[in-house]
Amino acid sequence: MKAKIKPTKEVQILGLDKRDINNIFWCAMSYRSDRLFWVDGYLLCIENCDDALSYEMEKGVFPVSQVCYIKFPKYAKYHEVEKGVQIPIVNVSDMKLYREIVNAIKDRETNMTEAERY
Repeated sequence: MKAKIKPTKEVQILGLDKRDINNIFWCAMSYRSDRLFWVDGYLLCIENCDDALSYEMEKGVFPVSQVCYIKFPKYAKYHEVEKGVQIPIVNVSDMKLYREIVNAIKDRETNMTEAERY
């Protein structure tokens, strides 16, 4: 047997939206996301395409159907959406894939025109 490491070559994000803090948490709960991801001051909600894994294995490109994000400076292990309803937050700052997604978001925010911001 041989183990082979084959890193993802590219992540393609099909939809990207900056959200309001209450909306991102409620949306994640209503879509039954089991966790959100925190990367260096950003909170991400990521929805993958159904066939993303097989597509990645075949093409080396990982398609993500939607990424919603907010600036969330302080990490917390969970957030209480409403009384008794909590969603876990995973610190993935040390994972290259998520760091690259946040770098793409920062790059886009820096290069947006005024019209694209609204």
